Order: sequence, then C-alpha cells, then structure tokens
Amino acid sequence: MPQGQPSVVPADGLTTRQRRHRPLLIIHTGQMKGKSTAAFGLALRAWTAGLPIGVFQFVKSAKWRVGEENAFRALDEVHERTGQGAPVAWHKMGEGWSWIQRGGDADHAADALEGWRQIQRDLAAERYGLYVLDEFTYPMKWGWVDVDEVVATLADRPGFQHVVITGRDADPRLVAAADLVAELTKVKHPMDAGQKGQKGIEW
Repeated sequence: MPQGQPSVVPADGLTTRQRRHRPLLIIHTGQMKGKSTAAFGLALRAWTAGLPIGVFQFVKSAKWRVGEENAFRALDEVHERTGQGAPVAWHKMGEGWSWIQRGGDADHAADALEGWRQIQRDLAAERYGLYVLDEFTYPMKWGWVDVDEVVATLADRPGFQHVVITGRDADPRLVAAADLVAELTKVKHPMDAGQKGQKGIEW
C-alpha cells in the first residue's frame, strides 16, 4: 500500500512515529449527502483495528432505524461472541439517551446538551477509541451546545481517542481546531431528476 509523504514537517519536537499516531479530530461537513456514510466507513476501519466505537446520533428520529445502526449492532454482537473487532455502543437522541430516565415531552435542546455531557464523561474516562458524533454540528449551530466548550474539551481530551463530527455548516472555530476537514459539495443528485431516497442507499 503506498504511503503518502507529508508536505510539511512541523518543528513540534515529535518524531515521525509520534506525529503519525496522534488522535485526530475529523469534520465531515458540506451540503451534499454522504457525510455520515463516510464517518461510518471510517468506523468500520476502526472496528477492524480493534478500537471501541461510540456512536452518538443527534437530530435523527429514534424511529428511523438506519442501515448502519443494524450493521454496527451486529458487529458488536460479533465482538461479544468471538472477540473479533471491538465493542460498539449506539446512542440516539430522539429516543432519549440510554443513560437517563425520560418523562413527559421531549426537550430537544436539553437532550442534546445531555448527550454532549455524556460524551465529555466518556472522553474523560477514555471509553472509546473512535467517537462518531453524527449531525453534531446542528446542536452547536442552534445554540444548544456551546461551540467554545466543545473545542476546548476536544483539544484537551486525554489518551488516544479519535473524534469524527458530521453535519452541515460546521462552525469556523470547530473547523480551525480540526486535523482533517472534508466538505462534500454536490455535483449531481438523483433528487434533481425527481427521484426520492431509497433503501440501501439513503438508509
């Protein structure tokens, strides 16, 4: 497998090996579909490498059982049964986070903030090797979660913990703090020709 050469070697005092094995903050943003899909493809690699995975889905309805969720729950069962790969935890905001008791009407802002608080606790405990914070740009955009707090927490996270955040309109402060930022731009889309989403492609 060809190995890319970095265009810049910073004077940070790190060896090539040390720099290569730093945990990454990754942002998938832009107006086109495929941001979450790319993040879950990354999670497949992480699972194969034995990194425990924590998925936190913001915004998407709890009733929407996406294909990736079924696949990763199956991979978690494979790990429990065979030891292959790594454990996977999947949390969805829409159904209430699994670690809190819910009652009454949903408060989406409060739920999003509680999800972020759990992520902070998990980061402090070094619980996962890869965090997929799916559609997490929206709670920040809507003011439900403080962007500066997110940036500071992720910058100070201990140990070896990769984080990938998906969603449109990533805040410039988050983009500036990230190690890798990909923006998906539409060239063509089936909806332009009147075709709606379909099973196996959109979910």
